[in-house]
Amino acid sequence: MKMRADRIEGQNAIARHGPDGVAVNGVEHTESVIVPWTGAVAAWNAVGFEALSAEHFARLAALRPELVIFGSGARLRFPPPALLRPLIEARIGVETMDTAAACRTYNVLLAEGRSVVAALLFGRA
Repeated sequence: MKMRADRIEGQNAIARHGPDGVAVNGVEHTESVIVPWTGAVAAWNAVGFEALSAEHFARLAALRPELVIFGSGARLRFPPPALLRPLIEARIGVETMDTAAACRTYNVLLAEGRSVVAALLFGRA
């Protein structure tokens, strides 16, 4: 789905999303990806939902957002609370939704000026 994402200098809006990836700042990402509100968009070495570990979420906590939007893939799946411990201990909010909904929600929060990170599963996820 193509999304209207007004480019705000220094921010990472998701311009398009689909089952095979997202476009951020004119760059296509077809594997799992971390999209922070500002800074570098980075590959997320999460090869699938079952392979997630606390270290994956610790990497998100290190970005120090106020909120993480976790896109669990094509369908909604909630990670076990133990995996979210790095976010919980850092007092960072986390919301889980399917990846398409996560992309839309991320852009809304970004437009509100929130410090938000989208962690999106794609590929074999």
